[in-house]
Amino acid sequence: MSPVDESTLPRDPVQLFSQWFQEAQAAGAPQPDAMTLATADNRRVPSARMVLFKGVEDGAFLFYTNSGSRKGRDLADNRRAALVFYWSVVRHQVRVSGSVRRLSRAATAEYFHSRPRGAQLSALVSRQSRVVKSRAVLEDAVLELAERYPDEVPLPTDWSGYALTPRWIEFWENREDRLHDRVRYVRRRGGGWRVERLAP
Repeated sequence: MSPVDESTLPRDPVQLFSQWFQEAQAAGAPQPDAMTLATADNRRVPSARMVLFKGVEDGAFLFYTNSGSRKGRDLADNRRAALVFYWSVVRHQVRVSGSVRRLSRAATAEYFHSRPRGAQLSALVSRQSRVVKSRAVLEDAVLELAERYPDEVPLPTDWSGYALTPRWIEFWENREDRLHDRVRYVRRRGGGWRVERLAP
């Protein structure tokens, strides 16, 4: 594996991200669309969890979740967040940091109704992160909702899409001698990106 050469890097980091993502998929990386989402509440208490990456739109990274969950409440208080992708099979890591905005209700509904019916019912029944008495309670509630909505499942009021617009994106490539390659794209105030190499 050749070291990262800054002179051959694309100007847009999303282009490099797409290339690395496709390489991870082609190499058989397990769940390549899984990413860590890190948030913090208004007291700066951090929290991190895995969510699914749902594409890039206008340079922003998309994901969907329950807006009443811990992460949803964090993002309502503090729009700054970070993402981490790690694909061990290709020895690549990508870190993304920036600000998050909620997607429109129409965009959220469009994605929601593209999901499998079971996933829609699960999203409707779950008050994410809340304590429940047992799994049976959830399963019974799903059965009841399936009977109530035999056709279209309504979009939950507390479910939303989010878009993280990067302030910077870092690309990390593992090296056997631990002299890893780290290249960071930083957004310029006037537009465009500055590329810088970081010590491992």
